[in-house]
Amino acid sequence: MFAAASRKNRSMKGNKEKRSTSEVEFVFHFKAGKQACMLNVPLEFPLQQSVDDLHGRLMLLHNLPCFIENDLKNALRTFIEEENINYYDREAEQALARLQRGDADLDQLVNGWAKAYTETTLEHARPEEPDWDEDFADVYHELIHSPETSRTLLNLEHSYFVSVSELIAERDMELKKLRERQEAKMNTVMQELGKTLTDQDVNSFAATHFESQQALENKWSNELKQIRAIQKQEYQEWVVKLHQDLKNPNSSISDEIKLQPSQLTESAEGEERYEEQGKLEESFTIHLGAQLKTMHNLRLLRTDVLDFCKHKRHYRSGVKLHRLQTALSLYSTSLCGLVLLVDNRINSYSGIKRDFATVCQECTDFHFPQLEEQLEIVQQVALYARAQRGSKVKGQQDVPNRNGGSEDKSKAAERNPANILPGEFYITRHSNLSEKHVVFHLCVDDNVRSGNITARDPAIMGLRNILKVCCTHDITTISIPLLLVHDMSEEMTIPWCLKRAELVFKCVKGFMMEMASWDGGISRTVQFLVPQNISEEMFYQLSNMLPQIFRLSSPLTLTSKRDSLKQQ
Repeated sequence: MFAAASRKNRSMKGNKEKRSTSEVEFVFHFKAGKQACMLNVPLEFPLQQSVDDLHGRLMLLHNLPCFIENDLKNALRTFIEEENINYYDREAEQALARLQRGDADLDQLVNGWAKAYTETTLEHARPEEPDWDEDFADVYHELIHSPETSRTLLNLEHSYFVSVSELIAERDMELKKLRERQEAKMNTVMQELGKTLTDQDVNSFAATHFESQQALENKWSNELKQIRAIQKQEYQEWVVKLHQDLKNPNSSISDEIKLQPSQLTESAEGEERYEEQGKLEESFTIHLGAQLKTMHNLRLLRTDVLDFCKHKRHYRSGVKLHRLQTALSLYSTSLCGLVLLVDNRINSYSGIKRDFATVCQECTDFHFPQLEEQLEIVQQVALYARAQRGSKVKGQQDVPNRNGGSEDKSKAAERNPANILPGEFYITRHSNLSEKHVVFHLCVDDNVRSGNITARDPAIMGLRNILKVCCTHDITTISIPLLLVHDMSEEMTIPWCLKRAELVFKCVKGFMMEMASWDGGISRTVQFLVPQNISEEMFYQLSNMLPQIFRLSSPLTLTSKRDSLKQQ
């Protein structure tokens, strides 16, 4: 057997706008027993595809014997390298000939060379414009990890929080007084109904009251929006200036920049202190995995889900440490997430969404857009995604749907394209929450309050997708509502709670075992939250269930040989 390569040239000129190509025939000779064979393959140069891919296609297409595989690959690689060099040599000679004849545009050539040189040579390339958000993030990350400046940053953030909280309290008081005056006025009007006033007069009074409330709310909303924007600008400029002063050894920090710790001290002993009432907690350490085991931390907590988001007016040592840990890990690979159960409307007008928005309004976010701005972006993305999904399933609308629930959901989504479906979620980023950086707003419906959901329920599959996002985006701590509800109701009996907790425990365990293939087995902390109004007896029943589903780490007791001899 022998291998050889020969070529036959045949020029193919493209149009004037495109580069000309050249077709060359690759010839390979080999022997199969006593029979001499020859392979002819026309190749177009310059060749853009990989040699290995071309070799594999030739072996498969022509059903070539395996014993010529290496010889064919070597001959093909040598042939392509030579022909590519020959092609570019011919192109260069033709370009020089056109230049000598005066057929080429010198200005166009010079501009093309200059552009290619500046784009491919780093030292001559145009510097990228600095990104303010990235620069501020780097500066903040450096300052918050400095023992000299971290306390000052937290104190300044807390002072901003206190000022906004006082303004919100003043707003609430003014709205309360307005409602009380309107209620008294409406009672007087109702007493005169049928005597001196008609139904039309009552409706007119009600419309006037509503307009007054709306005007007052809009006034306070604009004022809060303005003060948050001023605080954010002042804070960012202050942080950048502080960083510049610390970097300059010849300049001292001015009194306007250096915030004395004594200005914002912790609460005195006689002041009101925040007391955690009704909070229960159990912690577990588990190992998951068949061969390569990964250690995870599990926590079962009875608390309000928004307690992880609220700031405390009066600092205690434990509260301040939580806030410091959240700030230290803001730009890190150890983020903290929270699952919030919401309805299918992307807004903050009702229910727990309104409560969460109120918590976000109490403290200015100095790093990310405010919650309202993020929700507007989510609404636009949801509309676009729904339009794309609708175009894909347009041809399947005539297919009969056997699942009535799914059909109802499809009809609801068609009526309200801005709404999301159960199991879908959207994400908001925050730096102004007490202990969380990321909030997953998981859409659930009334079906989660029934006792017949399965592991394929949209809410359960939504938890799986959330855990997958945690793996791909460095979220190492996630808080999940264990019962898939935030408040208890009458139908949630003890058997209902035990059945729901067992389902969520087992599904999350399976998802966590999947996580090992997603992220390589990184240790994580999963917090299971139960409503604050659940009984203490029920809490400890759930706590006893957890070790039966997850494999706990067995502690090792180490004793020295000397202690063993003493016992004997």
